[in-house]
Formats: sequence, structure tokens, C-alpha cells
Amino acid sequence: MNVKKLKTRSQFATIYSVLVSLKPYYLYKMKKAFTVIFFLAIASLASAQTTVTKVSKKKITATTKSDVTEVAPGNPAESLKLKETEFDFGKIPQGKPVTHVFEFTNTGNTPFALDNVQASCGCTTPIWNKDTVGVGETAVIKVGYNAANEGPFTKPVTITYNGTQTKQIIIKGEVWKTPVTSAPLNTALNTLKNEQ
Repeated sequence: MNVKKLKTRSQFATIYSVLVSLKPYYLYKMKKAFTVIFFLAIASLASAQTTVTKVSKKKITATTKSDVTEVAPGNPAESLKLKETEFDFGKIPQGKPVTHVFEFTNTGNTPFALDNVQASCGCTTPIWNKDTVGVGETAVIKVGYNAANEGPFTKPVTITYNGTQTKQIIIKGEVWKTPVTSAPLNTALNTLKNEQ
């Protein structure tokens, strides 16, 4: 072997030269040993990467849970709790307006006022107080319905609060048609009056 040439060759060329100079039996054993070492190194790296990934996921999960726990009590979407979200008037006579009062409580951490309460049509009229509802306080929304049209009805009313948060309440029922005139004239009644 030429020492001068070994110094100038790259590291891989040097290892190759040594392996070629060995007898075939030792060469076979060396290849096997390097293969085993190579696969152990790859397996070790893969195992280390999996472990890091698992730890990272645990940290993310823990952070997410604590964030949700911290945010949930003050979540404005959950600060308005309705006693009921739907009311059925049942059968009501045509031409007779009806009303129902929906009660809600501020279950959040901060006071709020209702920004708007809007019905889906002109036959439904919501009335609400525009004052601030304190934490733990209860307030009401009065919803009126003009029973002018005959038939079943379902009317949603959208409550907007805390700027962009919304909830929906629903009124429903069935309007039955009332007679156009009052009860028919009873001629027998007049006969009774005349007989007295």
C-alpha cells in the first residue's frame, strides 16, 4: 500500500481500500457487521424521532386542554343561558295576538347587553330591555305574534349579544280560522221575548 496516496484519498476511499485488502472471509464478516450497525443506527434514529413526536403531542394536548379550561368559563357564546328555547302556543284563534316571555340568565364572567333581537317576519314582534345584564342576573324577552293568517306557524327569533354571538328562540302554533260574522241570529229567542 502506498502511504502517500492514502493520505490524499477521501475517507471513504481509505475504508474501501482497507476492506478490499482483507481476505474475503473477513470482508464478508465486516459487511455483515456494518449492515447490522447501520440498521441499528437507523432504528435508533427512528425510535428517537417517535419519542420526540409523542412528547410533543402530549405537550400540545396538555396546552390545548388548559387553554380550553381557561377560555371556557369566559366564553361569550355560553354566557347567555335561556330557560327555554322554544314555545308552542298550541291552537289560537285568528285575529287574536298572543305573547310569550322568554327568560334568560347571564352565566358568563362579564356583564353584557342584548345588541339586537330580530324576528324572521313582521308578524312576530320581540320586545327587550336594552340595559346591561349583570353576571348572574336574569332578564326577559317578550315575543308577540299577530295571528292574522290561518294555519300552522313556526317563527325563529335571533338574539345577538356580545357583538357577534347569537342564539335563537322559536315560537310556534296553529291559527284556526274564526267565523267572519258573529253567531247566527236566533229567531226562537225573539219569539220567547214576544211571548212574555
